Amino acid sequence: MNTRGRILAELAAAILRLQVKNTALVAIDGVDGAGKTTFGDELACVLEPSGRNVIRASVDGFHNPRLIRYRLGKMSPEGFFRDSYNYDLLKNRLLDPLGPGGSGKYRTAAFDHRSDRAVIMEERQARSGSILVLDGIFLHRPELRNYWDFSIFLEVGFHISIPRGAQRSEGSPDPDATVNKRYVDGQKIYLRECEPAKHATVNINNEDLAEPRIINGSLTLS
Repeated sequence: MNTRGRILAELAAAILRLQVKNTALVAIDGVDGAGKTTFGDELACVLEPSGRNVIRASVDGFHNPRLIRYRLGKMSPEGFFRDSYNYDLLKNRLLDPLGPGGSGKYRTAAFDHRSDRAVIMEERQARSGSILVLDGIFLHRPELRNYWDFSIFLEVGFHISIPRGAQRSEGSPDPDATVNKRYVDGQKIYLRECEPAKHATVNINNEDLAEPRIINGSLTLS
């Protein structure tokens, strides 16, 4: 088994050991281009053979409408950090129903930022012992961090994350490009104010996708 597979197996084992009521809430955080979605998909695949129901979701299904996202201006880093997501909706539709005392009736998305419209999605019922794997930026903000039973922060420098993201979106690969200022500087506000690496259960350097490294946390690789 390669390093990436070994780390995913260790993470899955730690998550499966969690003793929680209802659904285990797992967050995968990191800057844009850190590899969160791929990591979350791979982690879900490793968890599924356990027989536990794995719920995959992304914070990107809970954007604010365009009018709110850009109220401070389309180039505003502050606006990117403060106004991108509707956290009340995320809690109401997904996190609270799956948490302790919740009904278990959840939706994995509520808003499509591309069409700027609400998403009409059928409510689902989580089985007892389910595991939510949620990926996205800004997941260790103060209003969210206490929800997580287990959280992962993928550490990737902007010199790697921005070119990686540009391959996906056809944007500029230059972290200092004007078009990237909103996103890079907005995420710097998050890193400075919220210190996600300090609050995550495990921090993983994901700059080398084939050879990620655990920086610190409660895991010890065998």
